[in-house]
Amino acid sequence: MPGSSDDGGDPRDQPPTPLNAQNKAAYVETAIQQAIRRGDFDNLPGAGKPIDGLGTHHDPDWWIRRKIENENLSGLGPPALMLRVEDRELDGELDTLSREEDVRAVVEDFNRRVREARRQLLGGPPVVTKLRDVDAEIAAWRERRAAGAASAAKAAADDRQPRRGMFRRRRRGGGGA
Repeated sequence: MPGSSDDGGDPRDQPPTPLNAQNKAAYVETAIQQAIRRGDFDNLPGAGKPIDGLGTHHDPDWWIRRKIENENLSGLGPPALMLRVEDRELDGELDTLSREEDVRAVVEDFNRRVREARRQLLGGPPVVTKLRDVDAEIAAWRERRAAGAASAAKAAADDRQPRRGMFRRRRRGGGGA
């Protein structure tokens, strides 16, 4: 039969044997074309959608940051990236504390680790996390705490007021037979 190989298949479906560097490119291209014909690339997740993370700013470490976020990993990665994540979550952590001394200790420890990461010479992404002003953080913590207490007091006052239910029992008036 013309145009077919000995095994009865399409000769284009037979990848060339990689013998040298020039033939490797042809081998790879043929393997890709075969996979396209078989439909191996159909219905891949994200097909036809833009690649996220290619915004207007340039962050060479976007892929590792996304991997850490997607996998919900903690404690992994270069100190510069870990400090960025911790910086974003620090206010929430401070809000769980009940004493001013604890807030001061956490902020001072954070600042100490930022300074250490700036001094390291191991390479990796630059440390762009800013130091936190301890007194300003304590003042902000007090304000958030006072606002939370005020909203809790308002909620408690609202709970004390009687509510009229949607389904009320109606009183039947007058005597009946």
